[in-house]
Amino acid sequence: FMAYVAILSRLSPSYRPDPEPEMRFSEKLANSRFLIPVILLIMVVIGSMYLGFATATEAAAFGVLGSLVLAAFQGSLNWQSFTASLMGATRTSAMIALILAGAAFLSLSMGFTGLPRALAEWIASLGLSRFELLMALLVFYIVIGCFLDGISSVVLTIAVVEPMIRQAGIDIIWFGIFIVVVVEMAQITPPIGFNLFVLQGMTHHEMNYIAKAALPMFAIMVVMVFVLIAFPELATWLPENIRARPGG
Repeated sequence: FMAYVAILSRLSPSYRPDPEPEMRFSEKLANSRFLIPVILLIMVVIGSMYLGFATATEAAAFGVLGSLVLAAFQGSLNWQSFTASLMGATRTSAMIALILAGAAFLSLSMGFTGLPRALAEWIASLGLSRFELLMALLVFYIVIGCFLDGISSVVLTIAVVEPMIRQAGIDIIWFGIFIVVVVEMAQITPPIGFNLFVLQGMTHHEMNYIAKAALPMFAIMVVMVFVLIAFPELATWLPENIRARPGG
């Protein structure tokens, strides 16, 4: 993704933001006192989750508290900024809640019809090779991802898909990473692409504009899937090394 953004900014200068004014090193050093605490807060919030000290919800609450403390120390916390942040968080949460409610209703409807499970069983009956099976599952999850959120796509189909994967001799950990990437692709595919709706709420652009802008990212993720298939050790290198450690 970073390479795509760098190449796009080189080829299309109109996408670049306006250059920042030059600053002396002393000015950068003086201004860094506002940035370093923010970086430390991000590291603590993310580190608390990865080290197992806090759940995602607890880490988020800690991040909010830390942000308020930083704003108070930097003198930017007042009643106006506090209420503005509350209203912004409320609007975003309400928008996400409505999207999730609609996705849950659609997921429930699809679950009652049994269509995702029927499609997975149909793929299982084709007797495909390992590569053909992965390609079929790639297309399958992209298609159902157009109508279901990522979690529902996995929950409604994994009971049928998992035995297929084991029978084909595919590593379960590798397939877990594969399905995470594919399901994330579904988050940027209309009409149910959750991330597209979030971006629309943040930027106020039309959905067509956001979907077109997300299309190159979708293509990059497709390439990523093929790289995972061609070099499966890329996906399992980290967990294998963790398991190889003493006490891992």
